[in-house]
Amino acid sequence: MVKVIQLFKNETSLIGKAAAGNRDAQQKLYEIHSPKMLSVCRQYIKDLHHAEEVMLNGFFKVFTHLKEFKAEGSFEGWIRRIMIRESISFLRQYKKLEFQEDLGYESKEVFNNINSEMDVADIQNLIDALPEGYKMVFVLYAVEGYKHSEISKMLDISEGTSKSQLFKARKMLQEKLKTINSTGYGTN
Repeated sequence: MVKVIQLFKNETSLIGKAAAGNRDAQQKLYEIHSPKMLSVCRQYIKDLHHAEEVMLNGFFKVFTHLKEFKAEGSFEGWIRRIMIRESISFLRQYKKLEFQEDLGYESKEVFNNINSEMDVADIQNLIDALPEGYKMVFVLYAVEGYKHSEISKMLDISEGTSKSQLFKARKMLQEKLKTINSTGYGTN
């Protein structure tokens, strides 16, 4: 327990110093959080170089607005929300984010049939192959845990469109998994 409390106090101290403009404290916070935040950006943005650029822009905003952090939630969660917004902005800027209005989606239960021998990179490749709108909603809902009402506000789409995009993403992933499983992925 002491280590957890000590780590929390150290991060709180680092945040205070970084907010005051201390470059060493900013560098330390960057070193602590950048690997995870690059992973967050990478979930939304297929190209690693673009994901790194978005992450760097996100950290610029983190340090610019650090005095606004109220410590009402986790610092990592606060940074994560900034990275998600930056990723969405990047995709909008390059017109890579398109949604098809479709309120007539089917709400059948989708089953998880991911082959346990698939690694994270294989799963990420399947998600990357989704159309950007499907991918964005899928990651926000299934990975980040946002509700459709929150996603609709973030992406400026209707809740029905969010649900439809999620349904279509899941269906597309299921079809790809079925193809992989039928071709004997992971068998000797």
